[in-house]
Amino acid sequence: MQREDEGEVAVIFVSRRNGEDAAGYDAAAAAMDALAAAQPGYRGVDSVRDGDGVGITISYWADTVSAQAWRDHPEHVTIRERGRACWYDWYRVTVATTTRAYAWTRP
Repeated sequence: MQREDEGEVAVIFVSRRNGEDAAGYDAAAAAMDALAAAQPGYRGVDSVRDGDGVGITISYWADTVSAQAWRDHPEHVTIRERGRACWYDWYRVTVATTTRAYAWTRP
């Protein structure tokens, strides 16, 4: 993915899944991925989860306004509440502004 990184907002979501309702979680995650990608200012996402359920998802946004609009999107708010009620033991959100970024790919 080619992006203009400097000044982007990175929303870092670290969580621990509890294993409940895996099918519901997977469906909601796919729906949120698609919905986020359709939002103005969306720049991309990176996500990993380990065998113990701890995951890190970083979504990238053009600016703070775009990131906050995603936070406040009604469908995202509903899924976030469901996550608290059903899928997560805990989570932490950190919001940061990118000052420098680079990448390397094996030829």
